[in-house]
Amino acid sequence: MAVLLDEIVQSLELWLKLITKPQPYVDPNLDPVLLVPGIAGSVLNAVDEETGKEERVWVRILGADYAFRTKLWSRFDPSTGKTESLDPKTKIVVPEDRSGLYAIDALDPDLVFGQEAVYYFHDMIVELIKWGYQEGKTLFGFGYDFRQSNRLKETLDRLAARLEAVYTASGGKKINIISHSMGGLLVKCFMCLHSDVFEKYVKNWIAIAAPFQGAPGYVTSTFLNGMSFVDGWESNFFISKWSFHQLLIECPSIYELMACLDFQWEHKPLLEMWRERLHGDGNSQIILESYPLADSVDIFKEALSSNTFNYNGEDIPLPYNTEILKWANETRDIMSRAKVPPQVKFYNIYGVNLETPHTVCYGDEQTPVTDLQQLRYFQPTYVCVDGDGTVPAESAKADGLRAEARVGVPGEHRGILCEHHVFRILKHWLKADHDPYYNPLNDYVVLPTAFEMEKHKEKGLEVTSLKEEWEIIADNQDDNHKNITADGNPMVSSISVSQEGAEARATVTVYPENEGKQHVELNALSVSVDA
Repeated sequence: MAVLLDEIVQSLELWLKLITKPQPYVDPNLDPVLLVPGIAGSVLNAVDEETGKEERVWVRILGADYAFRTKLWSRFDPSTGKTESLDPKTKIVVPEDRSGLYAIDALDPDLVFGQEAVYYFHDMIVELIKWGYQEGKTLFGFGYDFRQSNRLKETLDRLAARLEAVYTASGGKKINIISHSMGGLLVKCFMCLHSDVFEKYVKNWIAIAAPFQGAPGYVTSTFLNGMSFVDGWESNFFISKWSFHQLLIECPSIYELMACLDFQWEHKPLLEMWRERLHGDGNSQIILESYPLADSVDIFKEALSSNTFNYNGEDIPLPYNTEILKWANETRDIMSRAKVPPQVKFYNIYGVNLETPHTVCYGDEQTPVTDLQQLRYFQPTYVCVDGDGTVPAESAKADGLRAEARVGVPGEHRGILCEHHVFRILKHWLKADHDPYYNPLNDYVVLPTAFEMEKHKEKGLEVTSLKEEWEIIADNQDDNHKNITADGNPMVSSISVSQEGAEARATVTVYPENEGKQHVELNALSVSVDA
């Protein structure tokens, strides 16, 4: 039973810290935290500039696709670098309730069933509050119009104002920024273009699952097939893939997520297609064609050359936008020049252990691609690499910055925001686990190194097995740590938790210290009556 295993893990974490103490509800000593989401990670409202009426257009259930098409579909203006809604009466805004947290918490606050499908920073907000953070005093959010470029002046000006407001509200304390996904590119652009403001107000920046060098497989299939924000049955209640596709074709943000051409990829991402080629003798052959990053743009152009969408009864051409590509390449140049200011610390958490689309392939030997404009109807297959299911670990690690630490955590791209591994790391980096007996000379950190969980049913019982490993890292471990395994042999102990109809047992093994590291391994098994 997963609940019992959670109790075991929590018990072990307390033991690893060698101290048990109640968490204060509000901790006045904490430095403020500002949460910055990624693409599609902010609630967006449409304001009718004639009547002042405001309605949520992202995310919603009732009338979702219609509102999306009429209020959010837009066209890019190369003179300003901004994508503007087709409806001239509509202005897109981000609600600022709860000090900006409302817009990045649950993206559809009205959803009753399956709300976890639209959770964004929800679990992290709950966890931060448990640690003593307080909304409006030490905990804030920054939502933004994710259609726009990550260097749009309007967005960066809003971020500068939010940093100043957070700094003031917290009594002049410097800020910890926690960004997710594309939010990392936004923060990196801001750090480059407004380095003085960044250095004045920011203490630490923690980037989670940031596509620093792009998300090749994700973006390629998005351009050609569209994108779903959620998977499974919940997707039936949200925006169709094709409606999302027609929006993103005119969004600078998605072009800025394309794979970086200058990056030295260990695994080069490709666009592949099975094509039929005629020979001079009249015979044909089915071959697999591969296009590197630079050449794939020509495929996008041809595939989308006749793409249109209908708006108010008018068919409007919507080809691959080379003006946006030019803008996005300039954004990449800006980010490549970014440097972390001397007084700011940067940390990087990236997702691992999931198959992540990298090279995208269309067609097969039996069904070759004969018309590029029909690619939208093909189901792509992928050559995958390690990552979080969306961003390759190779891309997320390559931040190009002076980093205090880079840590890989098993987790899915959005799901990583509710991983307890991430919470433990954040708690340490944010110094939110204050100990009255803390001595920086013998400080240590507990980092997760492995996590596996399996479930199966057997003879009317549900059996869950868990394996988790940690490393305790310290410059000078205290005598208590050293004496745990003084004889050189691992120390083995057990933990058990039980309740009616369920029981869980665990074995904890602590290995001898080696080069400042001590390995801890947990193996647990729970058995419960299958309801």
